[in-house]
Amino acid sequence: MPSPHLSASAPDGAVLADPEAQVALRPLVRPRWKAYVALTKPRIIELLLVTTIPAMILAEGGWPGISLVLLTLVGGAAAAGSANAYNMILDRDIDRVMNRTKTRPLVTGEITTRQAWVFSTVLGAGSIGWFAAFVNLPAAGLTLGAILLYVIFYTMVLKRRTSQNIVWGGVAGCMPVLIGWVAVTGSLDWAPFVLFLVVFFWTPPHYWPLSMKFKQDYARAGVPMLPVVADDVRVARQIIVYAAIMVACTLALVPLSELGWIYTGVAALAGAWFLAGCLTLLRRVKRLAQPGAEGNIAKLSKQAAMKLFHGSITYLTVVFLAVAVDPLLPW
Repeated sequence: MPSPHLSASAPDGAVLADPEAQVALRPLVRPRWKAYVALTKPRIIELLLVTTIPAMILAEGGWPGISLVLLTLVGGAAAAGSANAYNMILDRDIDRVMNRTKTRPLVTGEITTRQAWVFSTVLGAGSIGWFAAFVNLPAAGLTLGAILLYVIFYTMVLKRRTSQNIVWGGVAGCMPVLIGWVAVTGSLDWAPFVLFLVVFFWTPPHYWPLSMKFKQDYARAGVPMLPVVADDVRVARQIIVYAAIMVACTLALVPLSELGWIYTGVAALAGAWFLAGCLTLLRRVKRLAQPGAEGNIAKLSKQAAMKLFHGSITYLTVVFLAVAVDPLLPW
């Protein structure tokens, strides 16, 4: 799937006509091991693991044991790292032309494409084998499914073809809650699927604000993120719709589990806070859409988008922390 601006088959180290791309190809001064860590997108891994432990605690109705938690986290981190590394391999052409991604290790030449293929394959196969050997086979099967969803369904099929790429591609990011639940119980129930839906509907309000700020990057790379193909008002309205459904899912979890008033209160308050941020973004972009609006209003709109992006991470962390804490309380 070549980009309209740069062929995916461009050899490593090729000098491109775009000055920004040439800057991106200059090697960074960092240890090789740090380049391999960067290949796994560790910040994304952190976010995925935030949802795994609470799902395990909810499945157990208490603490599932340090050994099982650590075994699941190690396998999950390896699987996510593998999928992210494959994503960088397949997206190295567009990473070269995006300011946000031009320092990634395959762009700078710190790691060759062949080295990245070997690394990601070993990491992915190792994660599946790890789950099969030390956790259980259902968890291993879901891990394989998560890797394939992110690499094939999202990166290879959806990302460059549809503005709804992050919506359906976000399914892969929902898998850790199912994997965590199955690691404890060996089977699935309604509660983990509701947690799955929480993460699923959270993904667009999380990623679209970031895409709004970097829409020129995505446009230059030929990636049809929704903020590239639609005006900001439409994007902000869709963010509100997804956020509202997400909050409804967090509350629907209460009757389907043994979560009590602590979780219920946190989910309601956090949901109201996040929806308020979504409405603030809509008001800002509406002002920007008015004739003659520019300058400071545009700056405020970008600030609101990034505030919502960072707020979405806080929101998810707080809600899943409540999922983890509530079953451990004695009342």
